[in-house]
Amino acid sequence: MSPALEDRLAYFVTATTAYEPAARLARKVGLPLDAARLHALTQCLGQRALTQTQARLATVPAEKEPQRASSPLGVLLLDGFQVRHRGPGWGRKKTLKNRVEWHEQKIGVYYRHEQSTPGVLAEKVVVSGQGPPLELSQRLHWEAQRHGLNRARELLALGDGADWIWRAVADRWPTAQQLLDFYHASEHVWSLGEVCQRAAPARRRWVETQLHQLRHGQEKQVLKRLAALPRQRGERGRNQRREQNYFASHAHRLNYGAAGVADWQRRGGIGLSAETSPLQKLRPVLEPGGTGPPQRAHRSPRPGSLG
Repeated sequence: MSPALEDRLAYFVTATTAYEPAARLARKVGLPLDAARLHALTQCLGQRALTQTQARLATVPAEKEPQRASSPLGVLLLDGFQVRHRGPGWGRKKTLKNRVEWHEQKIGVYYRHEQSTPGVLAEKVVVSGQGPPLELSQRLHWEAQRHGLNRARELLALGDGADWIWRAVADRWPTAQQLLDFYHASEHVWSLGEVCQRAAPARRRWVETQLHQLRHGQEKQVLKRLAALPRQRGERGRNQRREQNYFASHAHRLNYGAAGVADWQRRGGIGLSAETSPLQKLRPVLEPGGTGPPQRAHRSPRPGSLG
């Protein structure tokens, strides 16, 4: 294939997000290719891109716009989501091997906060991969340096409860302020409310009180209250202890009411969701105003629907 044809077919695969629709599109424009051929091409191009990336990471990155003023805040977002892959038994009528396998796709984003408005990132760096977390952080750091990371006066690292995120942040950006994504924190508050408050009206009032105080710098009082909840029995008790341990492990990442974080929220939402379609679902979850449950995709989390 010529480079131009490879480029066109790679675009078909990317735009349709699956090999069979890409093959139908190719046949529509006079290119008689099947899904297997496009899969092989994608694997080849991916390996080529990986080799180029590794060579690039061995160099010193040059900032794209060194004349630009330093940024008051650089924001780092890390998350992961499951991606469906062909397994070793794919396409076989009879096999003992898995036809489908799921692998975690890790994603990292960096942007300067002055480039953000609620719901929109005007400029951002996005890297993604399935390798080790430290490999992702190395790639994100290199790309972020090209966009002024070294001249950001403060760094904020946002993530959910996954341990690999915080290990990567501590290794690569030890001076960054770590913040637990508020939506994920609210999910676990709702879970505690479901365990300890059986009446729906009382549960909502209790949860909204905790979230309001978390947002306004009273996380110590909230953590103390959560730790002192009456002990439940059986399955409820196990769920209660799991959620209490979750908050205890993230106690130093709940400072949403700090002066800097409050200012960043007013200027534009900061949040993370990399579910299924990460480039489309990076939405703010630290909303500039309001005291109710946080927003994701313009909806409040519903009691009973939080996994």
